[in-house]
This record gives sequence, structure tokens and C-alpha cells, in this order.
Amino acid sequence: MVESVLPAPFHNYLLNSSYDEMFTNDGEVRQHYRLLLDKILEMPSEELRRRKQAADLSFLHQGITFTVYGRSEGTERIFPHDLLPRIITAKEWSTIEQGLTQRITALNMFLHDIYHDQRILDDKVVPRELIYSCPHFRREMRGVNVPRNNYVTVMGTDLIRLPSGEFAVLEDNLRVPSGVSYMLTSRQVMKRVFPGQLQECRVRPIDHYSHALLETLRSLAPEGRTDPTIVLLTPGVFNSAYFEHSYLARQMGIELVEGRDLLVHDNTVYMRTTAGLRRVDVIYRRIDDDFVDPLAFRQDTILGVAGLFNAFRAGNVTLANAIGTGVSDDKAVYAYVPRIIKYYLGQDPIINNVETYLMAEKDSRDYTLENLDKMVVKAVGESGGYGMLIGPHSTREEQSEFRSRILANPRNYISQPTLMLSRAPTFIEGGSIEPRHIDLRPYILSGEKVTIVPGGLTRVALRKGSLVVNSSQGGGSKDTWVLAD
Repeated sequence: MVESVLPAPFHNYLLNSSYDEMFTNDGEVRQHYRLLLDKILEMPSEELRRRKQAADLSFLHQGITFTVYGRSEGTERIFPHDLLPRIITAKEWSTIEQGLTQRITALNMFLHDIYHDQRILDDKVVPRELIYSCPHFRREMRGVNVPRNNYVTVMGTDLIRLPSGEFAVLEDNLRVPSGVSYMLTSRQVMKRVFPGQLQECRVRPIDHYSHALLETLRSLAPEGRTDPTIVLLTPGVFNSAYFEHSYLARQMGIELVEGRDLLVHDNTVYMRTTAGLRRVDVIYRRIDDDFVDPLAFRQDTILGVAGLFNAFRAGNVTLANAIGTGVSDDKAVYAYVPRIIKYYLGQDPIINNVETYLMAEKDSRDYTLENLDKMVVKAVGESGGYGMLIGPHSTREEQSEFRSRILANPRNYISQPTLMLSRAPTFIEGGSIEPRHIDLRPYILSGEKVTIVPGGLTRVALRKGSLVVNSSQGGGSKDTWVLAD
């Protein structure tokens, strides 16, 4: 640990072996943070506290909430937001942009291949049994064509910064990635809390995300539908991300619908309106595959639309993201993405994966079981910080439980070394500023072209020493400032 020599409110700011976003190992401020630091130091601590309260009130009045399931004290909460932004240089962002464009391009090619010719499986680059044992692999999608061969329209990829300063991909989210509304609303709040500061720092705008998403969805409309009707399909008000669903629909100027608002006739989807039935061409779905159509998948669902999959398969409606993209969400398949990029694009990954061990492989399993106190173990199909063991922070009982789970179902688990996520200055209740661990989730849009707005959802582990940034596990968010130069 290196003691801080900075004035209040940084008197509790200690540096360690993690990469610090604001300071070098010697305690010098990084050049791209200098303007922000000067602004903070010229403010009295009471002013920072006042601005934090103003930001919290803004989130409260806008109803910016998320839901935590399984908590007896109540589920609906204001989304935790940190006052201090995370800053990324133009050069760093250029690398991120290129790496994520490469990644979504290769993953779309991979999904088209495994649902058609399966060349990558025949060539044994990816094991066939790995794909066929994935619960999100949809045999119903074999031979189904999608517009522009575009299976993944919206992807949220989680990036971490290693102690070396390099970014690495922690995981991909390709089914129904969430959180972009918090990215957009954080920026709106920051414009009010730090008026003029974004312009002074030359921060690139992100306000055009909703327009870019709408244009991406339009570009995927069925052939001949020049003025397509687009809707956002939500599971309803009790879903954890309902705020985001309603927010995005409002921003794009499209209808927010539930399954009961739609019907299928002659393989064509219609929306019920006060003026009668209206054809629907593109559905931005925020419902998992299982619940999309009770005739094709889970029969007990009331969230989906009977006959929707047949309409999709016939090419009369576009689903974004397409059915079956979850196979690339599988954390065991994630381990093969560098090989997938090499296979389809003939390139090395611009942004590398985190080293990953598959529990289905004996040597990797033996190594992990011998080092459970040092590893992070994840269930391949879980998200939100659930189904995970963080070895250094776990008890012997938890390690024993995960040992039994791994041995009972090795395919369902992967492990990774415990990584020291980078840290960024965070405003702590009480008025001080301390470092907290963070990651970054940029949002990638793929349609006629790949679009990535300059920023993303920086998630922060608000608990001291915690490596878990998920809001459901005590994390929050920061605004992400990508500099223009």
C-alpha cells in the first residue's frame, strides 16, 4: 500500500497493486484526470456532498430503479450512482472500439455457421459436444435465415483493466443485455451536477444511442418493409429492467408492448391498437428465448406470443436479438472466442479474454479444485453475480459446496484467476473519496454497420475491497467520459 499525500477529501486514498484510473503507482495524477482533480480540490467537501444529494434526488424523481429478487426487505431500489466519472482517453477508446467491432463481427459469423453449415464444428476448432450441450443452443434455429445474417443486434461486453493497464474481456452478454438506460441517465444527471465540466474536458456525447439503436433496428426489417413498425417487447412491470424497457421505447418513439398486445395471423405479427390491428415488422425483445412463444418453447409462459417463432422463421418479422444467440453467452463457449475470431477473420483478438479454465477438462478441473481459495468459479449460464465463488473471499464451507457442484456437473462451470480489477476514485458517504473496483460495459449495435457510442456503463463495487460490481450484489454505476482527443 502507498499512503496518499493528497489533501482532503483524498486523505483515505491508498494505492495498491491494482491499476488506478486516476493516479500512477507513484501517486502522480494521470494527465487526462487533471482537470477533474483540480475541479474536485477547489470545491469544499460540503459542495461535493450537496451535488451528490442533487444527483440522488434526480435519480429518485425520474424513477431510475432496479429490482433485486429474493430480498425480504423489498425489491425496488434507486439505482446507486457515484458522483465521480470514469475517464477514458481517445487512444484507449479507439482500441476498445476496434476490438469490440472485431468481436461482434466474428460472433455473428459463428452463430450463422453453427445454425447452418457448422464448418467450425467439423474442423474441430470448437467441440461439437460443447455446443450441443449448451442449454441456449436452439435446434429449432437450424437452417433459419435472419436479416443480414445478423443474430446479435445489441451486445454488452464486460471489460476489465488489468494491473498492466491493458483491457481484457471478462464476458459477453448477447441475449438481452441490460443497463444502457443507466448509462444514458447517468450522463443526463452529470450534465446538471457538473455543468460545463463535460465541455471543458471535451467529453464525447452518447445522447445519440437511442437514435442509433432505432436506425439499427430499421436496417433489419423484413425485405420490402420500407417504413417498418418497430416495438419493444417487455415481460411487464414486474421485470427487473422494466424502467429501461419503458425508457428506451420512449426515447425511440416506439410502442412498448407485452405479449398480450400482439397476435399472429398467417405467420404475420400484428399489434392491437385502438384503430385496429397494425402489422409489426421488428421486435426488440427483452424476453428470454424460453418465453417468446408457448407453441415453440415453454408451454407454460404467458409472456410471449403464440405463433411468433413461425412468423420469425418465415421471415415476416425480425427479432432482435435473434433466437439462439445465448449459445455465445455461455461462459464455456466464451473461452473459445479467440479461436473463433482467428477462424473467421484470420486475426488475433485485439482485446484478449481473461484466462479461463473449463471444468469439463480434467486437467483444468484438477487445478481449480486444488486452488479454489485463489480462483473465481462461475456457472456458465448465470449472470448478475449469481452462481459465483470468489475464492479469496470465500469460506471453507462455500469452497466445499462448489467442489461438490463442480464434480456433479463439470460442464456447468468455468474458473478464472482472481483478478485485481482497476480502481477509480469514488465518493464515499461521509464526504471522503476512496478507490473502488470497477469494470466497463460498452454497448455494441450491429445492423447495416457496427455502431458503438463512445462510453458505456462503468459499474463500481461500492463495498470496500469487493470485486463484485453487479447492482444486485451491492454495486453501482459511474458516468463514463470518453475524451475527444
